[in-house]
Amino acid sequence: MKAERIETRRLVLRRPRPEDAQAFFARYASDPDVTRFMSWPTHDSLDATCLFLEFSDAEWARWPAGPYLIDSRQDCRLLGSTGLAFETPQRAATGYVLAKDAWGKGYASEALGAVVGIARSLGLVRLHALCHVEHSRSWRVLEKCGFAREGSCGGTPSFRI
Repeated sequence: MKAERIETRRLVLRRPRPEDAQAFFARYASDPDVTRFMSWPTHDSLDATCLFLEFSDAEWARWPAGPYLIDSRQDCRLLGSTGLAFETPQRAATGYVLAKDAWGKGYASEALGAVVGIARSLGLVRLHALCHVEHSRSWRVLEKCGFAREGSCGGTPSFRI
């Protein structure tokens, strides 16, 4: 079973589509302020975003879930992305990124909470996330969603459920 669309009180988490490339790029992937703490580089062209969308399709073809885009239920506006990056059928990593105008509104906690629910429904036994050492707001989001800090990976705090 593929969990391609999940709805929360204010959000829709959905599988990305090729036609999302422009909004993905413009809303957050090309913004250095947004990508400052991400493990992936700021997208310098729409081609970089299209490559990510191709990667996303490959993940969805292989696993029961993958990257999700986060849309507002109110106005269908793209807010960011999250998802599951499977390492094995029982273990995955997660994370999230939001456009600047979506910061500080509780969307990260709501989206991550939904991803934790997806992970549990799929029977994952380990879900983990890395968080930049300087990004204390994300630490709080992870903890709020049930993650516990377990150490560090190259100086980057790691969290798990």
